[in-house]
Amino acid sequence: MERGLALILGAYLLGSFPTGWIVIRLLTGQDIRWVGSGRTGGTNAMRAGGLPAGLLTGLGDLAKGALAILLARSLFPGQPIAEVVAGWLAVAGHNWSLWMGFRGGAGTAPNVGAAVALWPPSLAVLLPLVPLAAALTGYASLTSLVLGLAIPLIFAARAVFLHGPWTDVLYGLGTLGMVVWALRPNFRRLREGTEPRLRISMRPTHSARAPHELSS
Repeated sequence: MERGLALILGAYLLGSFPTGWIVIRLLTGQDIRWVGSGRTGGTNAMRAGGLPAGLLTGLGDLAKGALAILLARSLFPGQPIAEVVAGWLAVAGHNWSLWMGFRGGAGTAPNVGAAVALWPPSLAVLLPLVPLAAALTGYASLTSLVLGLAIPLIFAARAVFLHGPWTDVLYGLGTLGMVVWALRPNFRRLREGTEPRLRISMRPTHSARAPHELSS
């Protein structure tokens, strides 16, 4: 019982750690929730603080997902379903952070971090897929969707051809659902033609705005 509670709280709180908020506060003094989309992930951190801020945020968010899986392995060794639950909770914590008023990012970086911790060779597919999807789609939201779709497909291929655990496919399907749910406003803007295209810049491209001006 105690270990289960430790896993639930630990994985969620790891995911909830507001990496982007801290990075942007330290680098610019701004509140990332009042910049760009108002999200705390790497893309909005890049808007608020430039490429270095986006990379720092992305790396920190990747680590959150990976650490959640390692926590599950330490508390429940040899129990794959515990790892699945920990990964789900890390992504949920990132998207609906306790410290950010249950707001956050779209779950992409912690999802990738957890996936790599579940099966390190998946990095060989996911790492090059990031710039490829970004270049082909031109949108951060569609890049997130591509990565979200790729993770359960990678794990399904592993299960079929390498006899890997089907529980990892369950992980990928659950996080895909969370990513899609978080991206609903982006999909609406894509239909309307108002979704901003992904722009890589060393310098900030957005400054703080009033809360009522933020897009979600």
